[in-house]
Amino acid sequence: MPKRSRPNLPPAGAGHGPGAPAKRRGPKRNADRTRARILSGAIAEFAAKGYSGARVDAICRAAGANPRMLYHHFGDKDGLYVSVLEEVIGDLRREELKLAVDHIEPIEGMMQLFDFIHRHFGEHPELIHLLSGENLLRARFLRRSAKTPIVTSPLIDLIAGLLRRGERAGVVRRAIDPLHVYVMMVALSYFHRSNAHTLSAIFRTDLLAPDWQLQHRHAAADMLLAYLQAPPARARARAPAARAK
Repeated sequence: MPKRSRPNLPPAGAGHGPGAPAKRRGPKRNADRTRARILSGAIAEFAAKGYSGARVDAICRAAGANPRMLYHHFGDKDGLYVSVLEEVIGDLRREELKLAVDHIEPIEGMMQLFDFIHRHFGEHPELIHLLSGENLLRARFLRRSAKTPIVTSPLIDLIAGLLRRGERAGVVRRAIDPLHVYVMMVALSYFHRSNAHTLSAIFRTDLLAPDWQLQHRHAAADMLLAYLQAPPARARARAPAARAK
């Protein structure tokens, strides 16, 4: 009777010594990937259909995950929607704060920030759709987020620093509120895109055409620049007399 071959087993103690390779963290890594896939699918679903129209089963199919995993990571549909809002807003903030503007001229820094915001909204239409939908809901879900105020405040501080440096250098108008400036930047980057379909129909002009978008970006930058720049010294000297009249 032929002898059975014995399987090649590792020697006793193998994998436990100091030179043994580290154990893979498979479950944790897989859970993180699953969570990321669910979040990505949810961003697309909520952006396309809004909160009410989005379906959990459609998100799970897109993510290749079962509903149990979705509820494990996000609690419920409401929790998932809040996480989606936090992700898209947080992504914008993280990218904004990478801009190195501390050591360049204040006006140039402000315009670089505007160029980035304008480009980001153009490259991320899902952000526009999600913000528009949440505005229709009167920010009901965004108010539940503990993260959003944290990621927002550093940006206002960055703008405030540029404005203060510009004031001291005499190149930026005095007493500009940094929040007003940021809202202007977003409005000039957002409105013509969020309302492009209705405006295009009303004025019989394709506002989403690349040429129109480029022309509007230049016009918006000129408007922002004119608002930020300090008036010439001669105009400042005339201003009190004009107000006295």
